[in-house]
This record gives sequence, C-alpha cells and structure tokens, in this order.
Amino acid sequence: MREPAFWRPPSTWLSRLLMPLGAIYGEVAGSRMARKGVDVGIPVLCVGNYHVGGAGKTPTTLALVQVLRDLGETPVVLSRGYGGKLRGPVKVDPSRHVAADVGDEPLMMARQVPVVISGDRVAGAALARSTGASVIVMDDGFQNPAIAKDASFIVIDSNRGLGNGRVLPAGPLRAPLDLQIARTDALVVIGDGVAATGVAALVAGRGGPVLTARLVPDEASVAALRGKRVLAFAGIGDPQRFFRTLRHAGVDVAVEKAFADHHPYAPAEIDALTLQAKRDGLVLVTTEKDIVKLSSMPAAAEIVPFAVTLAFEDKAALQAFVVEKLNRARVKTLGR
Repeated sequence: MREPAFWRPPSTWLSRLLMPLGAIYGEVAGSRMARKGVDVGIPVLCVGNYHVGGAGKTPTTLALVQVLRDLGETPVVLSRGYGGKLRGPVKVDPSRHVAADVGDEPLMMARQVPVVISGDRVAGAALARSTGASVIVMDDGFQNPAIAKDASFIVIDSNRGLGNGRVLPAGPLRAPLDLQIARTDALVVIGDGVAATGVAALVAGRGGPVLTARLVPDEASVAALRGKRVLAFAGIGDPQRFFRTLRHAGVDVAVEKAFADHHPYAPAEIDALTLQAKRDGLVLVTTEKDIVKLSSMPAAAEIVPFAVTLAFEDKAALQAFVVEKLNRARVKTLGR
C-alpha cells in the first residue's frame, strides 16, 4: 500500500474525521495485544514497529541474527510471509521458492539465515524449533498475541518518525502508542534525524534501552555505481529512505521511482524502466528486497542491487541486552 499524505503532519481535516474509527480500531488492537501468547519452549525475540510501512525491520532482523550467531546461538527467522501465496508452515528454500510463494522479505532473508513462514505463528514456531533453532527471531508480529515474546525490539526511522501519531485509519499507528510503548523492551532508532526523539524519551523514561543504528552500504554496491548516474526505484515501505541512503553513499541519483510496498512488478514496468534508463544513459538500481522479485525477468541482469547492513553504534550494549533476555527466558523455562 501507499501511505496517504494525510498520515503525515500537520493534522488535516480527513485525519480528524477518521479519528473516531481510529479510536475503535485502537480499542480492538489494544485488547488483542493484551492476550496471553503461547510459550513455544525456546526464546522468542520480536522485531516490530509501531506503525504500518517501512521502518527498517528487515535489516534489524538480520543484524540481530548476526549478534545471536556471535553468541553461539542457532537463530531461525519466523515470518508470516506477507505477499506470498503459501500459508505454511514451510521453510523457505531460495532454490525453489519465488517471492510470489513466500513473500519478498522472507525470500531475501533466506539467502542469509533459515526462515520459516506461517500464517499460524505457533505452527511456524514449532517448525522452526524442529529444524534446530535455539532461538526464534520474529520478523514483525509485535501486535500479534499468538506467541509469547521474551523481548520486543521496536524499530523507528529517525527521519520518518510516527507520522501524525494517530491510529489507523486516521494515521499510521497499529495501536495506541502508550499501549505499544508499555510492551517495548528496546527501541532501535535508525539514522541521525530527530523525528524519533519524543518516542525515544518515552521508552527511556520506562527504563528501556534506546539503541541507535545506521544503514551501511555494501562497498561492492557503491563501487558498482561510482561515477555513474542512476535511475533508482523501490517498492518498499519508505522508498525515500532508500533514495537518501544512495545519495549519502555518494551515488548520483538522477531519477527516483517509488512504488507501493511489496509491489508486484509486471514485466512491462521493468521493461519501461530499462528503456528509460538506456535512453537517458542511466544505470538501474534497486533494493535487495525488490531484486528478488525480478529474478525471472531477463532485464534483471541489467539492474544493480544495492545492499546495506545495519550497524549499531553500541553493539556491546545490544549484545549484553540480548544475553540478559535469553538467560531470563531459559531460567523461566527451567522453572516450569
């Protein structure tokens, strides 16, 4: 979906008109979040966000996976497989699955870490555990009560923030902010903007750690584009973040093309972008999430995937927090 303009500040009449519906939605969402989830027998770390749309969950999930591996753990990512036709539970296999089967984000992550998709998160957790997982990393699902979480990491983009701060459909929030903050164990602030300052203060005021991080472009991706003008396109939750990342890396972005999150590209769309790039002497570049949806198209060979990783300013603090949560989860399990 594309984020409507009235979700961004300043307040508009349409947002105010929808606030009663937002109050109803928020009441239902809050009641749902309060339900007790199933204990799946191994630690569960959830990476989520307060609002719909992109915040940086996928790079945060992969960064958390690496921290867990450094600690000697065997993490498996659990996703509902948004955008894919398979309901699961199924382990994603990049050699036979495509994005239309399992979703673009799970397919992308499965190149680096075992990923299980399942509409039924409890069943998905059981499959993840059966594959040898010592810990489950949930990609999204913060507002879903099905599984008991041992820690919830909430991701927020420091430039985007929370829009107008209202609940769906009046704004982008998935539930009232105070209820979500009450269930936040750690806040991950991506970037050096100021739009997340207020939320960070609220989380810190409750004693939760606020972890700052930044997206670091892959040097090979930067080298492939050095000295060239590009046509950048993206179908992610926040395409502007991708375009900013390119420019901050020194890439000369001549043209931007933004598509809706999880956009299913038609061959004609990619052909049109390819023709435009050739006509104007530009190089096509897109995200790793987008490129997995284009692998079957001949034009994909001419598109540069721009890879990024998430780097935490204080990785030791993140590691110590993760160790604490894992230990608590395992002590709790032994005490039953």
